[in-house]
Order: sequence, then C-alpha cells, then structure tokens
Amino acid sequence: MQPGGDGLADLVDPRRLPRDDGLDQPRGGDVPLDVGEVLGVSDRTVARRWARMREADRVRLVGAVGGAGLGGAQWIIRMRCRPGSAEEVAQALARREDTRWVQLLSGGTEISASVQAWSAEERDELILQRLQRTAQIQTVTAHSILHVFGGGPDIFHAVDVLTSDELAALRPVFRAEPAAGITDADRPLLRVLNRDGRAPYAELAAATGWSESTVARRIEALRAAGLLFFDFDVDDRLLGFHAHTRMWLTVPPAHLLEAGRAIAAHPEVAFCAATTGRANLTVSVVCRDEADLFRYLTERIGALPNIGDVETGPIMRTASGRGPTREWRWSPERPSPLTRPQSRCSRTGMPPTGTGSEVLSQRSV
Repeated sequence: MQPGGDGLADLVDPRRLPRDDGLDQPRGGDVPLDVGEVLGVSDRTVARRWARMREADRVRLVGAVGGAGLGGAQWIIRMRCRPGSAEEVAQALARREDTRWVQLLSGGTEISASVQAWSAEERDELILQRLQRTAQIQTVTAHSILHVFGGGPDIFHAVDVLTSDELAALRPVFRAEPAAGITDADRPLLRVLNRDGRAPYAELAAATGWSESTVARRIEALRAAGLLFFDFDVDDRLLGFHAHTRMWLTVPPAHLLEAGRAIAAHPEVAFCAATTGRANLTVSVVCRDEADLFRYLTERIGALPNIGDVETGPIMRTASGRGPTREWRWSPERPSPLTRPQSRCSRTGMPPTGTGSEVLSQRSV
C-alpha cells in the first residue's frame, strides 16, 4: 500500500520530527510550519507517537525513486510457483534492491512484484535469466508500466485526514536546481535511503564519500526534479484496511486514458497504471473488508463503461514494500534457506542453472 508520498511523508520528514538520536534531519525543502504546529500538538507528542509505531514495525519512512529515474524503467512481474514454494521465492525477491511490493496472492501460489532495475541490462538479467532458471517458478509474465495514473508520490485519498491548508503548510519548497537525472554516483545514496529514509547525513556521507552538505544538496536536487520522494511503508491494518487486492483489467486502447483517470480518482485505489500485456490496466485496491471490496467491484468498477475482463487477486501477505523485507523474517535460529554458498557462485554472482530460489539472490554490485 502506498498511503502517502511526499504529501503525507512530509508530516514526519522534512522539518521537525526528531530522530531517536535527537537530530533533526531535513531532507531538502523548507516547510513553514512543523508537524506539531499543523496538528496542534507538541513536537514531543509527535515524536513519541512516531517512535511507538516505528518500534512496533508498523510504519517506516523510505526513499524511493520517482518517475523514469532509472534506465531499467519499471515493470510488474507475475509468477506462478510450485505449491509450497511461493513464500520462499517471495522472500528471495524481497531481499533484492531492484524489487518493490513483493506480494503473495490468493491461493499462496502466485506472486506479484514491482521491478525497478538500475539499468536495462540488470532488468533483463533478472527477468530473462534468473527467474527463468528458478525451479520453483512455473510461469513468469512481465508487464512494462507505460503510464502511472495514481500512486507513487501521490496521496492515498482513503485516509485523507488533513485539510488542504494543512497539506499546503507541510509541503516543501525546493530551492535547489532540479537534478538533470540520476547517475551511478547516486546509487549508494539511494540504497541507504531505501533502507531508512531518515538515515543521518553522516551515514549518507560515509556511504557516498561526499560531504554532508553535498549530500543535502543532492537530495534536494533529486527531490526538486521528482526523481526522489519519501514514502510511508505502513501496515494496512493500522489504518483499518483488511482487504488489499490486486486487479488486472482489460480496456480498449481508445478508452484506456479515460478509464485509468477515473479509477485513479477512486479513494480506494492506492495505485493505478497502464501496462503492456492483454490486461492493460493494473490496480491496487485497499478496502476495509470483503464486503467493502464487493461494493467497490460492483458499484465503482461495474459502473464504468468500456471495462472488459476483470481479474482480482487478494493479497495474502506483503514480503516488502518500498524498502527491504518488513513482515516476513527469518529468525536467528532458522537461517534463510536462500543463502548461497560462495563456492557455488562465480565472481559475477551468477549461480549455476537450476539451483532453486537462491538464483534470485541479489548479485554483488
């Protein structure tokens, strides 16, 4: 689920919410009022509530690449796995830095994942080689995202609790010149921010080899260009939503733009995009319960003209959101079965054909 982007994430990120170490970490952009002032509560109350949710592993702030920032573009992968193996495959995919929203769908044999590779070569290496050689995966379909109608840095409207004035007060104003694009030098910066959107500048400087002031300027330039945004990774249940569903719709090309815009405007929709493939519209829907989902399908989707086939896949679990694995974890007593012995890999990190889900492990970069 993507309930935020810069609009909602700015409630905690750009200004005054203290970190555990007491350091304020602005992330580029000036905000005239801090969170406490806008909400009418003290900074201490805001920090305490944030810390409580963070410690419970119910909410995280992560940095995400926006727009067409990476050469590999963005793809949605659907995989059908052998019975009993989908969770293991999903866990392996979730550990990769080029995957987002790895989700186990209905029946426990299908996985949906978003892939945003650094380059076309890395994208092809995953889709055309690693997935095809993984024994537990029976079928793979890949769909390129052509246009995003809603999601990413947009606000998830089903949880709108702020007025337009409050949102405007929290929206950052960028003063840096927008970055022309993302470069290879940005990779260490983005990797750390993807793990923790509030990583201190000292950590970011150590990862990049830049000064802290250079890090701050680069973050602001990337944000000003829409190439980087900060997003909440929130447990749906925390907001009262218990029916998260993926949908694939078939729409005639002449009506795709109209249908995509209409569906993206629905408050239940967290993500909506046009894709390649027979089902050319993919949607992520977040409802209160199954009855709410039924109402959405019959009253909202059913009321739209020119909608052809509709396929739904209830999401059973989410292995990763914007950042690394959050919900599914291997205990110290039970090491991951996906750990590859070094002797089985070449220097490029490519394991031999047919070694199972370990094929999906992220190679060294």
